Amino acid sequence: MTRFRHDLILRMIKLLDAVLVTIPFAMCWYLYYAKRVASPYYANGDYLVVALFFVLFIIFGRVYDAFLMSMQRISEIIYEQFLAAAVSDFIMYVVIWLLSKHLPNILPGVAALVGQVIMASIWAYNAHHAYFKTFPPQATAVIYDTRRGMERLIGKYGLDAKYKVVSTAMAGECIENLSMLDGINTVFLSGIHSHDRNIILKYCVENNITVFVVPRIGDTIMSGAHHMHMFHLPMLRVGRYNPQPEYLLVKRLLDIVISAIALVILSPIFLVTAIAIKATDHGPVFYKQIRLTKDGKEFGILKFRSMRVDAEKDGVARLSSGENDDRITPVGKIIRACRVDELPQLINILKGDLSIVGPRPERPEIAAQYCEEMPEFSLRLQAKAGLTGYAQVYGKYNTTPYDKLTMDLMYIAHPSIVEDFKIMFATVKILFMPESTEGVSEGQTTAMSGENS
Repeated sequence: MTRFRHDLILRMIKLLDAVLVTIPFAMCWYLYYAKRVASPYYANGDYLVVALFFVLFIIFGRVYDAFLMSMQRISEIIYEQFLAAAVSDFIMYVVIWLLSKHLPNILPGVAALVGQVIMASIWAYNAHHAYFKTFPPQATAVIYDTRRGMERLIGKYGLDAKYKVVSTAMAGECIENLSMLDGINTVFLSGIHSHDRNIILKYCVENNITVFVVPRIGDTIMSGAHHMHMFHLPMLRVGRYNPQPEYLLVKRLLDIVISAIALVILSPIFLVTAIAIKATDHGPVFYKQIRLTKDGKEFGILKFRSMRVDAEKDGVARLSSGENDDRITPVGKIIRACRVDELPQLINILKGDLSIVGPRPERPEIAAQYCEEMPEFSLRLQAKAGLTGYAQVYGKYNTTPYDKLTMDLMYIAHPSIVEDFKIMFATVKILFMPESTEGVSEGQTTAMSGENS
């Protein structure tokens, strides 16, 4: 099957999903809300409202990766479809509220959401099974240098049904005999130096082989290069993080507006949490800790205290070892699981210490430890730290510091308000997903100090 036909079939299947999920909303609109808006809509107006939901669901479906039937487990697809539908329904509820000029009954909308989850579940189950019946596993090769174990990660994440690893080799072996890639559909390049990687990349592109590259720090920095012409030559201009003033202004305005609104809406949660912490051990409600932000500037980050008062009585900074850390209080376990302990950082955002989206603010002592092994770690400090960020959303608890650094630099390389919104909405997804507490697998490790960027 040609790649064009493969992509066309996938697009049609995803389009069918959007249509199926839109049906419950359309029924809800036509049978209830359309008759109760201030100026009833007819014909084209009704179509426009339904079309708006359809477009919103596709947008948020992409944000939450809800259409990746071949890359996710069925349960993950259903969860992501639920999030996409729920956010779209909420926006449409606000639209209907504005059209009605009074707060509309939410129950028909809830009923529509239930119907959407049912439709999404039916689609996810059938699309997932149909995909693997229609498309056989792709013959896959893993080429590595400093990072090994990619083939084990493929199996661990359930992707061996899509990528059948038939060959693994060191980069040097592959370069000496590039014909070993003949008949291969997909190649994973893991931790390979740029010279060797480029030779393999050119061969794969020439022979229509799909390539997945685990990037290095240098690759990530180069990805943000500005394309230009100089001396009648193509040129890439690379420099320190320096976004447009308009971007920084809009970003700061969004930080102020969103954090202020969130503080008002979440004030009852603040009150309940404060009472619970105080009642448990009579200690302070908040915990202030020195963190680093743009250009290494220090500030005091605010969090709800989730550990014992004497958690660091020896003065040594330590990362939490996870949910089994015996320093965490009973209330602390609950507020950490719900991410409520992070909410006071909204005050830091309002003050300007933090942004909503940016690299995670690290403690100076721990940052110094990372910099000893990985000097590039300081590159994260080009941008203001954030409450959430690319690495927090797409990484996991056991993602290595090197890989989290790469994710942060990917964000820094492409400053965009659209990307900030995508990360904000994607943060909702991880709020209800427990962080992995597994040890770092061999496939996830990397030589942090010896790896040339």
